[in-house]
Amino acid sequence: MRVELPSGTPAEIALPDGTATRGVVVIPDIGGMRPLFDDLVARLAAEQSWAVGAFEPFPGQDLPTLDDRFAAVPQLVDEDVLRDAVATADLLAERAAVDRVAVIGFCMGGMYTYKAAATGRFDRAVPFYGMIRLPLAWRGPAQREPLADLGRAGTCPILSIIGGKDPYTPPEDVAVLGDYRRLVQTATYADAEHGFVHDPDRPAHRPDDAADAWRRVVEFLA
Repeated sequence: MRVELPSGTPAEIALPDGTATRGVVVIPDIGGMRPLFDDLVARLAAEQSWAVGAFEPFPGQDLPTLDDRFAAVPQLVDEDVLRDAVATADLLAERAAVDRVAVIGFCMGGMYTYKAAATGRFDRAVPFYGMIRLPLAWRGPAQREPLADLGRAGTCPILSIIGGKDPYTPPEDVAVLGDYRRLVQTATYADAEHGFVHDPDRPAHRPDDAADAWRRVVEFLA
């Protein structure tokens, strides 16, 4: 179901048949809202009895190519993206009467999941191969480092899904997560590259690793 957040940002929500066991906000990858995420929202609601919502990270922008989106990342404003993440959580709480809302995200959305974990709105966070350090080409005046606020009171527990061959999360960056071991646990898939879970059409997709990652996520969010 397409809805509009108070900011005007479009979002997709799906509610399960019967009582929702929790809420889950999905932050898409750099490609933004598209049928892949509509289907993911619907599937998670149906299979897990979660109330699920995803929103467009580049609202109101005409960005027809992936290169256009990469070029637009430095203009993203953290406060705007996190505002929409929280608004999606509030909408799920209102529509499905859920007390617990988690946040998950993929690639660029995984980077924002680290930031969302420190807002105090979410009870669990799962970044799938989210950037642990802000890539140089993505730096902008309203972008903070992904881990900058993880020490803030109210930061929720995090399960970080990592590909061992992912150039966006090199070993030296993954090692930094050890400084936050009270908050962050990692699940590393040694032979996996970037984007190995959420899009079956990617050459990097690894069905067995993806299934195991989802199993870990479901247990973490239970």
